[in-house]
Amino acid sequence: MDTPKKILVVDDDIDLLEQVSTILTGDGYEVRQAQGQEEAEELLTSYIPDLAVVDLMMENMDSGFVLCHDIKKLYPGTPVIILTAVQAATGLDFKARSAEAGSWVKADVLLDKPVRPEQLKAEVRRLLAG
Repeated sequence: MDTPKKILVVDDDIDLLEQVSTILTGDGYEVRQAQGQEEAEELLTSYIPDLAVVDLMMENMDSGFVLCHDIKKLYPGTPVIILTAVQAATGLDFKARSAEAGSWVKADVLLDKPVRPEQLKAEVRRLLAG
């Protein structure tokens, strides 16, 4: 039997944290949770995830971007999905119009909240397969 892939899920909203964790656990992944950037950074000193799912706005407006940068610095091959409700809340669109424009965002995928379970599972499978 294969060892399950390890996924770090980070969100300051406990309901969303549990929802995403349940979706991924149900798909056979080993999930560890952190309730914010600081807790995730502490966990990353002893836990190497195969993939991370990170909320954009937690302790600070840019916590997800900072955490994504930190994950990529520590574990360059680890894919990161950023979940965000920023577009719905503010109208701002973080999706880059070109590869050059998006190079400052270290995330592999940006998904809008609320994320559909099928969409999340498909992106996780795609990123872990590559």
